[in-house]
Amino acid sequence: MVTPEGRIHLDVVLTDGTGKPVIGLEPPDFKLLDDNQPRKILSFRSFDGVTVKPNPPVEVILLVDTVNLPFQQIAFTRQEIAKFLRQRGGHLAQPVSIMLLSDAGLRIQPRPSVDGNALVTVVDQMKGGIHTIYGAMGADGDLKRFQLSLRQMAAIAENEALKPGRKLLIWVGPGWPRLDANNYMFSDKDQRRYFDTIVELSTKLREARVAVYSVSASGPGLGAEPDRSFMYQDFLKGVKSPRQADTGNLALKVLALQSGGRILGPDNDLAGQIDNCIAEASAFYTLSFEPPHADHPDDYHDLKVQAGRPGVTVRTNTGYYNQPQAEAAAPK
Repeated sequence: MVTPEGRIHLDVVLTDGTGKPVIGLEPPDFKLLDDNQPRKILSFRSFDGVTVKPNPPVEVILLVDTVNLPFQQIAFTRQEIAKFLRQRGGHLAQPVSIMLLSDAGLRIQPRPSVDGNALVTVVDQMKGGIHTIYGAMGADGDLKRFQLSLRQMAAIAENEALKPGRKLLIWVGPGWPRLDANNYMFSDKDQRRYFDTIVELSTKLREARVAVYSVSASGPGLGAEPDRSFMYQDFLKGVKSPRQADTGNLALKVLALQSGGRILGPDNDLAGQIDNCIAEASAFYTLSFEPPHADHPDDYHDLKVQAGRPGVTVRTNTGYYNQPQAEAAAPK
């Protein structure tokens, strides 16, 4: 997020080799690098989820993506989410919202709840519906799913930016298609449009304090093709200009890692994947720094946060787009 003073705030999660949150670190344990240049950490807060809890509590958004799920997987996904919600007698550690993405758009449960048993009723009412966008549509169908998915993710970020606190967006599904260059002709105008979308979505997610988590099932007909499952790794670097923009830079897994989230699965323990996401929801650090002066719009900066403890994995936003500050109006 960006404060009125122009500071950028980062939520930082630290985990050890077993995946458990690392707590108890102090400001001198952290180093923040902006384009490999050290930046002074201007504010620091630490939450362990037990003695020091974030207020408001971290919100978990559980989104079931029926647009990109094979139809035969929807019932299984509902069962796994219901299994997660019923754990521990239905007493959820974090407030949870349920969202359903279908061909008709986004359906949102009115308010977050810690009552898992009540949320099971919401999940049971989910219907995958009849796909109006389907595989036989080929490249045209891929384009429609790509556009719908990103449009709704941007809408979620806009809505969450109106609420205080940190959020976890757990996206259940394999993600939308990449528009392969073999099937599409990209003009300079197209690349400019994709670059603008990359800048906009990256900024909205960061300012809304949303970390995206990608969870997915496996099995016959369930999930992405194995030979393409790691293609997202080619698109993790920050995009500095329209000429570098590709639809692969907007893949779900890319957005997850760049927002400080994670990729889990594919396997058929979706309830366990969701548990793993939520286990690190309330133990984190928040840092802030002052970005440098930007000479031009959409100036990409690479971000790294380092922690002075061996064997620790650090996750936070991997970059940001710096913008020139508006000049104060000259006195008349």
